[in-house]
Amino acid sequence: MPPNPFVRRAPWLWAAAALLALLLIAAAGQWAARREASFQADSIHRAIEVHALGLRGAAAKYSYLPFTVAQHPDVLAALAHPQDAALQQRANRYIEAVNRSAGSDALYLIDLQGLTLAASNWNEPKGFVGQSYANRPYFTDAREGRNGLFYGVGQTTGEPGLFLSAPVRQGGAVVGVVTVKVSLRQIQDTWAFVRDPILLADARGIVFLGSVAPWMYQATRPLDRADLDWVQSHLQYGGRQHFPLLPWTLERDADQPGYRVQTTIDGRLREFLAVDEALPDLGWTLTVMADYAAVTRARQRSWMLGLLCAGLLLLGSLYWRLRERRFAEQRDARRELEVRVRERTAELDEAHAFRKAMEDSLLVGMRARDLDGHIIYVNPALCEMTGYRADELLGRLPPYPYWHPDDVEQHWQNNDATMSGQAALSGFESRVRHRDGHDVLTMVYTARLIDAHGQHSGWMSSVVDITAQKRAELRQRQHDEQLQHAQRLASLGEMASTLAHELNQPLAALSNFASAAKAFAEQGRSDLLVSSLDETMAQAQRTAEIVRRIRGFVRQRTAGAEDCGVVTLVANVLALLQGEIRAQQARAVLRIPSTLPAVRGDRVLLEQVLLNLVLNSLQAMHATPTERRLVEIDAAVVASRMHIRVADRGPGIDAAIAEQVFAPFFTTKDGGLGLGLNICRTIVESHRGRLTFANRVDGGTVFTLELEVAG
Repeated sequence: MPPNPFVRRAPWLWAAAALLALLLIAAAGQWAARREASFQADSIHRAIEVHALGLRGAAAKYSYLPFTVAQHPDVLAALAHPQDAALQQRANRYIEAVNRSAGSDALYLIDLQGLTLAASNWNEPKGFVGQSYANRPYFTDAREGRNGLFYGVGQTTGEPGLFLSAPVRQGGAVVGVVTVKVSLRQIQDTWAFVRDPILLADARGIVFLGSVAPWMYQATRPLDRADLDWVQSHLQYGGRQHFPLLPWTLERDADQPGYRVQTTIDGRLREFLAVDEALPDLGWTLTVMADYAAVTRARQRSWMLGLLCAGLLLLGSLYWRLRERRFAEQRDARRELEVRVRERTAELDEAHAFRKAMEDSLLVGMRARDLDGHIIYVNPALCEMTGYRADELLGRLPPYPYWHPDDVEQHWQNNDATMSGQAALSGFESRVRHRDGHDVLTMVYTARLIDAHGQHSGWMSSVVDITAQKRAELRQRQHDEQLQHAQRLASLGEMASTLAHELNQPLAALSNFASAAKAFAEQGRSDLLVSSLDETMAQAQRTAEIVRRIRGFVRQRTAGAEDCGVVTLVANVLALLQGEIRAQQARAVLRIPSTLPAVRGDRVLLEQVLLNLVLNSLQAMHATPTERRLVEIDAAVVASRMHIRVADRGPGIDAAIAEQVFAPFFTTKDGGLGLGLNICRTIVESHRGRLTFANRVDGGTVFTLELEVAG
């Protein structure tokens, strides 16, 4: 029998197959690395768009200011008469008011010689008035009729900022320059929370803004003598004369976007993928980086998977040879195995179909992520919630496309807490942006994802859409505010006659004092004339105070929580009810120590509660003898809680109706709404307090308002 040629060539075939497998594995690793780098580059480009928009917004926010100020008559007058101190002072005060209103750092006026004539900080120790800025590029540009833009360290204050300038024209000629200084500290503070480095370099490659402090005022490229002379002559960065190169090792790959940067941060060697974006309208270059470790891990995972597949193929080949050699004796066993495999596959397919149908029917969004933050699974509910298809989300790293642009910092914090296993078990609220642009409010619950071997392999999150619930809560709050406002109007309606009488008294006094003043003026009696006019002013102020208190009480929108003194709350209410107390021929007695601590709450709503309680006490005593009509108000701290008591000497509350006192629409008044005490209790409970009542032994009722003491 001739020798089998396949057997003779088998070692060469195995060696060739092994070499081919290694080449394929290496190529697959490079492909995975390029794919991961492309994902990172896409994320960087999106981040660049956000940061560039912020930078352009900071520059454009105040670009109108120099041109607007340059048109004002006071500015033109100060330039026309630089020696006139009064005109200079008017220009100072005008520029100071504009700067304060706009919120910029400084605003100042420069003549054609570069000398500052007026500035918003004219009365400060480091004011710009009298300083020369003739060497600054923004002054040169504006003097030549162009708008100027320049970032540098202030010559006077030593604080860096963005300088925007515009020429002042009169009769077509440039007569001066107006400059505004804007701080970019807010952008610097925002970048401090970014996980990977961000830096901003000027036209000469000098870093002047960034998230890594040691890189400040270092250069991305060597500076020639001309660049150094320009920077030093214009004092762009104060007295700095040396700008060393950034401690980077660069590596560029034509197959990958951007370039790789190796550097040391906080004593640790790091590698990043960096992308530069030129901002020609600002003359700057923005560089955003992302950790390159994910690319390396992607390559290593691909290699490991390739080796695993190669090993499986090798084992399969060995098994095939063994199976061929023993085919005859194993035929029946193989058939039985095939039947079992088909049955098991059918069971698995059925289980998979059942699980998928169950997941697809869920209204709750489901999202699974691996330990690196890659999205590895989403269900249809989450896709519908965000507007993105599953293939658009799978494999993505944060920031995810549905993150709300206004809440990026909060999203990063929630992401870092989840990845570190510190996410709250009770969940957290998160606002996301649907692909079509509308907002979706969600509640996110996260748990560990455990694989078949019991190992922690990632995180599974349940995302619940709570937009409708939040809208319902908002409608309920608006409804409660409307009820509170209606009750305040009803209370004022009950006091209308006494308020009218309260206003009529000072108005009548105004008329009498005015008539007396006219008579004294005709008689030439100046001393009595002055006295009558003083009384007229006092009555006018009294009228204005009454109207102010009424308007403050009636307004629907309140200022919100603040520290409120108990004495002040009660004094405001009694001042508003002064006319009602006199009309009821009653008296009010206060027993409130001035040393009591404040309570925390909404001042207008708390005054509404006290006004309702005092007004109810006054009305409850209409049948009480005049000499016994007394409202007693006292306050004290009991067990770290403030107790304010309002007591009357009326008939008290019948035990038969005691359980209905706080019920809505229950009232014992003719024409009453039955909302007062119900709304009072709602307001008090919203302040984490309690409102109770009890009958007094000697007749009457005492209501007790219990509130938290301000911390």
